[in-house]
Amino acid sequence: MISIGNTTKRKINNFWNHCLFHPTDAVEDAWGGRILDRISEDGAIRTVRIYTMFEDIVYTDENGKLKYDFRVSDLRLDYLVQKGYDLLLAYAGMPDHIAASNTNKTSVSKNKTRYKGKLFNTSPPRDYSLWEEICYEYTRHNVERYGIETVSKWHCHCFNEPDLPSFFMSELPKDEIQTRCKEYCKLYQSFERGIRRVSDRIRIGGPAIARSLDFLGSFLDFVREKNLKLDYIAVHNYGTSPRRMHEEGDLICVRNTIKKHEAYLDMIRSHGFGNTEIIVDEWGAASHGFFNKDEAPELMFRETEVFSAYYVKLIHQMLRTDSNILKMMICLSGQHEMTEDFSGFRNFLTLNFIAKPIYNAYILASRLGEYLLDAEVENKNLFVIPTKNDQGDYAVLLSYSSDNFEQTLPDREETVSFIENISGRKITVWRIDKNTTNPYRLYQKMGIGTPCEEDLKLLREEGRLKPVQEYIRKGTDSINLKLTANCTYLITITE
Repeated sequence: MISIGNTTKRKINNFWNHCLFHPTDAVEDAWGGRILDRISEDGAIRTVRIYTMFEDIVYTDENGKLKYDFRVSDLRLDYLVQKGYDLLLAYAGMPDHIAASNTNKTSVSKNKTRYKGKLFNTSPPRDYSLWEEICYEYTRHNVERYGIETVSKWHCHCFNEPDLPSFFMSELPKDEIQTRCKEYCKLYQSFERGIRRVSDRIRIGGPAIARSLDFLGSFLDFVREKNLKLDYIAVHNYGTSPRRMHEEGDLICVRNTIKKHEAYLDMIRSHGFGNTEIIVDEWGAASHGFFNKDEAPELMFRETEVFSAYYVKLIHQMLRTDSNILKMMICLSGQHEMTEDFSGFRNFLTLNFIAKPIYNAYILASRLGEYLLDAEVENKNLFVIPTKNDQGDYAVLLSYSSDNFEQTLPDREETVSFIENISGRKITVWRIDKNTTNPYRLYQKMGIGTPCEEDLKLLREEGRLKPVQEYIRKGTDSINLKLTANCTYLITITE
């Protein structure tokens, strides 16, 4: 039995409806725009993180003076602002024109290059004042174009995963953490100076690390020593990796993600930044969005009801943790490398634009209210998020799953009741499970190879959220749910 109370435990911030959209330069392409249009229309995402891609902006004239061409950047930001997205801008993409070296480049991709034939220049700048100037000019331009009232609502951070050679100083061995951190601290200090020359109102942060706690601790020491502005701390959190899944049997588990977040919290608090908000500007149940079943068949969970259940359970567990989290942004990278519909890529929509369970779970989660309520839940495998909004409407999101999402759970009938009398109000129930709102499972049942256009219509329709129950409540009967392993439900009670 699930009993939903009417006592507010606390007001909550929606930290869960945000994403990294990558590659950034797909924003101006038809397929990228189609995805961003859809998630805007459905209200699935509030904040989009993109790279500034300074390599598209900065050049030098015949005298070696820095020049700027903001046209492509403006095209991207104009579109995102028009769609109503909040923005997180990763000041990244070291221009060859200011890099200390142009030989140390990486793809961070399955292919030899990134999207559109590009590579990451992993070198620090040859002169940090040039990096400061770029950060200043880019920020000044954005403020002139969009206004300080808009830009001050965005979040900006310095670089991406500087603790990894694939993004920063690839010529060094992987374990050269302190050398990378020393150079990154210079990068951040110049970034901070450049932005503050424009306005102190702009929210800035770093270091957007992949995983190194030593790097994080040293960076925080530097910020404190130099008395630098740090409005938020950016970290990445992936529960496991394709290699660990395939070679070591390290199954996906929300506990892994929570443990990593708690380790970040311990480091942050021990260095005196316990009151500084945290943005997890990349998360995933497993890393490597550009990997799929070819690298690890276990990644097929990204196509199924397992991922939607994982996401709901993660929200539930983060709400139970003193997480100090402002935003948690799912990473949608690698989607440009898809060649078929269902192969385990990390994305919301398949090659032929079929919505996955994880995407529909984002839509359901976007409907949660601002106030977390008390509830009584008898089953340890049930993860219930009961909420209410200022209008008095209820939204209860729940999932039913085992620790690693593979242990067999029995089907069960569950009842949901409310302490408040909700007679006469509208009840709507949505479900994601093995047989509902699950295109990949339908595709398996169809037993087809490459879907024809008629097949695709059926699969797209299966991916569209539709209520499974919708009625006016009469009397005091409980709401009955049929739970199957890794199912997700949303129940709303409205006037």
